[in-house]
Amino acid sequence: MLTLYDSADSGNAYKVRLALAHLGLPYERIALDTDNGETRTSRFLATNPNGKVPTLVLDDGEVLCESNAILFYLATATPLLPDDALERARALQWMFFEQYSHEPNIAVSRHVLKHLELNRERRALVESKREPGYRALGVMEGHLSDRAYFVAEQFTIADIALYAYTHVADEGKFDLEDLPAIRRWIARVAGQPGHVLITDH
Repeated sequence: MLTLYDSADSGNAYKVRLALAHLGLPYERIALDTDNGETRTSRFLATNPNGKVPTLVLDDGEVLCESNAILFYLATATPLLPDDALERARALQWMFFEQYSHEPNIAVSRHVLKHLELNRERRALVESKREPGYRALGVMEGHLSDRAYFVAEQFTIADIALYAYTHVADEGKFDLEDLPAIRRWIARVAGQPGHVLITDH
């Protein structure tokens, strides 16, 4: 059976739980408290030397890290990844966008505000994320203005990757009120059969 090391509040770990739920795959979940250093123990570092969740241990003992790589592995040869080579590349394009333009702003702001004691430096960090965060959301809004999903007009891992932190963007003080296409897409993703909440674990 698959074994998933994750953390309850991690959007990156939630991506994997969401994909596993949509695919109906059984797995053992091992929750780690990242705020209290449980990903920095020698035992966990022997599994993932980078000391981060999610980490997926496969049936044969092989280990796979990095949330979007895990999504790609799980989705291969399933409806969550298009058959067409160009559309698969477009799914990866949006997943790279999520990690380089979206997550460093939306997710980092959320993490600081939810998990760290605010001081002047951290307030400044959150403030520095506003403009690039809204710019990333603007790119998403424009793309979704005439599309139901990000790739191939079907629900894919690109949607899962971007949904994880977008649907809780308000926890990082990002207001989606003026982004109607994103709000409609969030509702569409949440309405998918097999959907689980970030709080379901």
